[in-house]
Amino acid sequence: MPQPSDEEVVETAAEAAEGLIFDRFKQSRVKDFDVTVTFEDGVLDVDVYINAPDDAENAAAVADEAAKTAQEAVDELFAAAEDE
Repeated sequence: MPQPSDEEVVETAAEAAEGLIFDRFKQSRVKDFDVTVTFEDGVLDVDVYINAPDDAENAAAVADEAAKTAQEAVDELFAAAEDE
């Protein structure tokens, strides 16, 4: 199977990060969030911002975890492409 397109990579990463955010926080607790994903020349960059004022310290940890989850999802996407 051909390698995933840049669009597929970005979409996979963003969905994984957003999924983790709302797995950890009720949507009503999140005032704002932003997931920025770029994939250029084979380099994935994920930046996650979460504004959950009731638990700001935990929000930073969840943002880091969401970015790592995005990377893992992309790794799995490429591994699946190689297996086919």
